[in-house]
Amino acid sequence: MNKTLSGKEPAEALILKVKERAAKLKPSLAIVLVGEDKASKVYVSMKMKKAETAGIKAELHELPETVSEEELLALVEKLNNDDNVDGFIVQAPLPKHIDSEKVMEKINPEKDVDGWTSVNMGKMFIGMDSFLPATPAGVMEMLEYYKVPIEGKHAVVIGRSTVVGRPLAILLLRKNATVTICHSKTKNLSEFTKTADILISAVGKPGLVKGDMVKEGAAVIDVGTTRVDDELKGDVEFDEVIKKADCSPVPGGAGPMTVAMLLKNVVEAAERKG
Repeated sequence: MNKTLSGKEPAEALILKVKERAAKLKPSLAIVLVGEDKASKVYVSMKMKKAETAGIKAELHELPETVSEEELLALVEKLNNDDNVDGFIVQAPLPKHIDSEKVMEKINPEKDVDGWTSVNMGKMFIGMDSFLPATPAGVMEMLEYYKVPIEGKHAVVIGRSTVVGRPLAILLLRKNATVTICHSKTKNLSEFTKTADILISAVGKPGLVKGDMVKEGAAVIDVGTTRVDDELKGDVEFDEVIKKADCSPVPGGAGPMTVAMLLKNVVEAAERKG
């Protein structure tokens, strides 16, 4: 019988550990939310709630859609210099008139609990201690929780974004997997997916991975989330794939792990600061 790889149980286990560490430190997280994006508001609300559960003080800075890039950068600089803030995030996506990369690069790497600055990404790439991007790190934690063997296994990652696909490939390499990255220009995608012991899809294209594209007994993690008629859909046809492989659901898979890993990074930021 194949397993549903739920993210809820490993996330709860991780948040309990985070709470133990947070008790001595009283860490603080700031979240910057720009505009009225519905999905972003839901994610931010979840992060605030879970932070409270973990004993982390969370404060929200809401800015209007019309905020200028200069005003946003000024807030980032203020948070960089605020000793009462251990770590902070700027919730993506940002309005089109704002250069997201410029904003991310302005964040002090020591407070970059999303792990998105080039400094933290670069450190991760060469194996130095750094804040890991929350979603890829959450996927790795899930694989460990469910005791999915990684060393020597063939891992296929669909998606090459700098936020999920590429960092995931690096983290899998660090655990001695043989890694293939597939993307929108990959020809005959199923030829690669059928050989995967571990298959991770992070594209945001509902129904991309069908049952006949998956190897029997594989572990499949669905990171893709797309809102369709007010419902979250994953990249993977869960009902088909679960007949052949262990598979994570959407929602309730990688999502809870992302939040838990973010909170772990906040506690680490507080510990480093001493």
